[in-house]
Amino acid sequence: MAEPLLKVNGLKKYFPIKSGFFGRTTGSVKAVNDVSFEIYEGQTLGIVGESGCGKSTTGRAIMRLLEPTDGEVIFEGKSITKMTSSEMRKARRDIQMVFQDPYASLNPRHNVQKILEEPLKVHNIGTPEERKEKVAKLLEIVGLSSYHASRYPHQFSGGQRQRIGIARALMTNPKLIIADEPVSALDVSIQAQVLNLMSDLQDELKLTYIFIAHDLGVVRHISDRVAVMYLGKIVEIADSEMLYENPMHPYTQALLTAVPVPDPDFVRKESLIKGDIPSPANPPTGCAFHTRCPYKMDICSQQTPEIVEYEIGHSVACHLHSDRNNDNKD
Repeated sequence: MAEPLLKVNGLKKYFPIKSGFFGRTTGSVKAVNDVSFEIYEGQTLGIVGESGCGKSTTGRAIMRLLEPTDGEVIFEGKSITKMTSSEMRKARRDIQMVFQDPYASLNPRHNVQKILEEPLKVHNIGTPEERKEKVAKLLEIVGLSSYHASRYPHQFSGGQRQRIGIARALMTNPKLIIADEPVSALDVSIQAQVLNLMSDLQDELKLTYIFIAHDLGVVRHISDRVAVMYLGKIVEIADSEMLYENPMHPYTQALLTAVPVPDPDFVRKESLIKGDIPSPANPPTGCAFHTRCPYKMDICSQQTPEIVEYEIGHSVACHLHSDRNNDNKD
């Protein structure tokens, strides 16, 4: 069987909490706490969860825009976490990112030509003429026109800016694109256009995506596999249809009840969970979700559940399914 394009093992990212006059470290925010997954070439892995669950930090730690506290990221058989800064700079030619805010991610002082040429200059790719040709080509690919190259970001709508962000990510012919909530700041009609564009580009250019979002409805149609994160950990990971047809973790079930349904007569079930996500600086003992879980048992506050494969391609970290997991081991 082919090796995964990207393999993440025990990834952690902690942010120190400093207090007092001397700025002593008094604790840490466990933004990403022992995350592991694999993704194969041509696949899309969706990472979903509420704001503050650590999904965006996971994407940035994979690219080392944030230095991981612990764990290993292996890309094409090479450990990204052990690379020097110059080696990492070369590796970023193959790993690019589409950022969440199309208004903040483009430099307002540069025109589109300069914005899109920048990755090529950083990696010393092509002559000035070749760069100009590539900018024109990529603008056409993402549904804009070559004459847009002379315009500035403020002259575009949010959807157009996100297309420019996607074009910038494609400039170096990457193998992996990490899309950090690329449609959350856009209108619903524009979201569909950008999602369709990303899906078409994946087929055309054989791209691999990590697609980060808080909306399971958005992730469903673009992802081959979906990982659900809660308070820095993956609580469930499965093939897309498997997860939607048979969500096993109470948190996944709750997220699915919040997905919009285009039917005026649809009666929504009451949400399974109440309250806010706990602070990652002071997470609950045992299962982090037990403070909001309608099915909590005594063991949930005492013991952290391991993520175990419940059925082929479907893993879950929940004490509700621990008996079944033990049966599978026998």
